[in-house]
Amino acid sequence: MDCREKILSNDYRDLIVDYVISPDSANGFSQDICYHKVDDDLGIVYINKSSLPAINLSQAGYSFIPKCYGLMQLEAGNPVVNSLNTLSLDEAGILSVQQPPLSLSGQGTIIAFIDTGIRYQDEVFRDFAGRSRILAIWDQTIQEKEPPQGFEYGTEYTKDDIDNALSSETPLEIVPSTDTVGHGSVMAAVALGSRISDSRGTFVGAAPQSEIVVVKLKEIKPYLREYYSVPEGVACYSETDIIQAIQYVQQFVRPLSLPVVICLGIGTSLGDHSGSGALGTYIEMLSRMKSRVFVIGGGNEGNASHHYRGEISLEEGYKDVELRVGSGEKGFVLDLWGQAPYFFGVTIRSPSGESIRWENPRVALPQEFTFVFEQTRIILDSLLVEQTSGAELIRFRFIQPSQGVWTIRVNAETNTSENIQNSVFDMWLPITQFLISDTFFLEASPYTTITEPAYTYSAVTTATYQEAGRGVSIFSGRGYAVICFVKPDISAPGTNVSTPYGVRSGSSVAAAITAGGCALLMEWAVVRKNDILVSSLNIKNYLIRGATRQSYISYPDRAYGYGMLNISGVFKFIAGI
Repeated sequence: MDCREKILSNDYRDLIVDYVISPDSANGFSQDICYHKVDDDLGIVYINKSSLPAINLSQAGYSFIPKCYGLMQLEAGNPVVNSLNTLSLDEAGILSVQQPPLSLSGQGTIIAFIDTGIRYQDEVFRDFAGRSRILAIWDQTIQEKEPPQGFEYGTEYTKDDIDNALSSETPLEIVPSTDTVGHGSVMAAVALGSRISDSRGTFVGAAPQSEIVVVKLKEIKPYLREYYSVPEGVACYSETDIIQAIQYVQQFVRPLSLPVVICLGIGTSLGDHSGSGALGTYIEMLSRMKSRVFVIGGGNEGNASHHYRGEISLEEGYKDVELRVGSGEKGFVLDLWGQAPYFFGVTIRSPSGESIRWENPRVALPQEFTFVFEQTRIILDSLLVEQTSGAELIRFRFIQPSQGVWTIRVNAETNTSENIQNSVFDMWLPITQFLISDTFFLEASPYTTITEPAYTYSAVTTATYQEAGRGVSIFSGRGYAVICFVKPDISAPGTNVSTPYGVRSGSSVAAAITAGGCALLMEWAVVRKNDILVSSLNIKNYLIRGATRQSYISYPDRAYGYGMLNISGVFKFIAGI
């Protein structure tokens, strides 16, 4: 079996590793693996299930198990609003810098989208001559032709391929890649769509002359979908494919020597919410490079009641967490992160009153519990010291949970109680679309609800606000990070935004507007040679300095970050106006 088959086969498990496997060491590791090197400190192993029969934290580690990422767009916005307009760009201070004297358009820059693909035939992605503005598409879902050089799966389509397809009466027979979901096309149109007009009005993207690179992600493997209990039909993408997508973009743009904005409209509630995971660490490394900017949507979990933060006093010794499980829920993963020096145990009481108790075994061995009066199974797995964060992790896998209120009593202990402050722990449920029904904490915290990988420090993390009244969108993820650095960095319009595909809402829309604004800044800084050494961190700080701030809010703010996106304000700051 070749490497492509192993990557695609459900009989092979995917693992993220932080070391290089040479041919010699691979022979000692297992004869039946495929290894893909990302860089000197990051790789991906595909290993037969016979060598790794079960997924558990003790064998695979937490950050090594690929996380499942969903799309950060809500259902379609108000259907009554069906006009094309540029109000969101005007609100973000973009339209004014598209005009003289600056006349910025994104020319000489690239924006890359790692998402659901793109509808390359649409007018909004063509130049005035009708040619494609897309430089390349790596479609991970199509295996019929050659993958990109250095990769083992998917098919790469070049600009020549796409232009040839556009000149044909049957373009999808030549380049069969398309966006059946629409999420990636919406983001690309908002960020850099060409000017178009029809009976609904006129539309233009934030950076209408930026060039485009697209990666269409393949769906996660069935065994991981089952492990995370993600419902069938719900878009879910593996961390391994996202990491390789970013690697591909980096590899593709390197010889072009053009500034690049990489826009991510995907997210997960898994992780320690400090950016220390494999994907966040990789993004952080690339964010430090010159002429690279990452823009990441902060997610739509602000009002989902999927985060619980508890503090246990020495006198009390425990905290009861009430979790309401809705009707028809098939299962879900719930992670508890506890801070040192404490270690934690739990007692779980079902809606019928039956209880099970789990004491921290000090050794990470999964334990399965069943209930006499419930059909529910709960598998508890743990790490006393998780590798990247140093926190204790307890993972609950609820399978066929009964409807009703479950109570999880969390107790904390230390080797000594002298001069030690109260213990703190956090619990996160999956993102909303990964749950079938209304499942939530009864006493939830709206804070620290930004999704990963948006906690990457040097990336630009966007929150979402609504233009009418400039109030924060109720769904917008809120900061800060667990270790208290500021996220989000900036907020952008993301409620009922006009696009060629209808009105859309969500943090991915806000991220797309911000990505287009970043491309304009990169054109000014790098292409026009005003600040040729800028990186993602530098662009983030330009945005912060130019942001619009309201007098009644103290900044940085958990909802707005350092203020509202204002590209025109950035240039006023630079000019000293």
